[in-house]
Amino acid sequence: MNEHNPELTGLEKKIIALLQTDIPVVQRPFKEMADKIGITEDQFLKVLSGLDDRGMIRRFGATLKHQKSGFTANAMVAWKVDEDRVEKTGTIMAGFEEITHCYRRDPAPGWPYNLYTMVHAGSEEECRAVVQKISDAVGEREFSMLFSRKELKKTSMKYFED
Repeated sequence: MNEHNPELTGLEKKIIALLQTDIPVVQRPFKEMADKIGITEDQFLKVLSGLDDRGMIRRFGATLKHQKSGFTANAMVAWKVDEDRVEKTGTIMAGFEEITHCYRRDPAPGWPYNLYTMVHAGSEEECRAVVQKISDAVGEREFSMLFSRKELKKTSMKYFED
């Protein structure tokens, strides 16, 4: 298969299906995953690298179950930032360890905010203190904090089933 062919092989689909599941917390997680589908760790990594080279994989990340980690409060903070400052401001905000997500989005009628951060802390008061620290660091004062009250759904996209 050449790098311009977007079609996936059966093996690539199997690997993607595995990557959609929880990755084992072991010394060699890709070896354990490769064993599940009857290939070597080197083969698994070669296919994974090929998917990356072809742009089929955009990112690889981990999701922290923040409630189980002691973070009992979180807030989406919507910031109104001048467009010419969004990139620099977002980079600074994303550098705070309490921030797990930082996105630029288009404002909507009646909702002027264009930069969003997700803040995790031990309490709502701690979230407010973090947001104040961020506000002071970037000089942005127009924001709205939206605290999470209940998690209704949190799943990753599933492209292929096992």
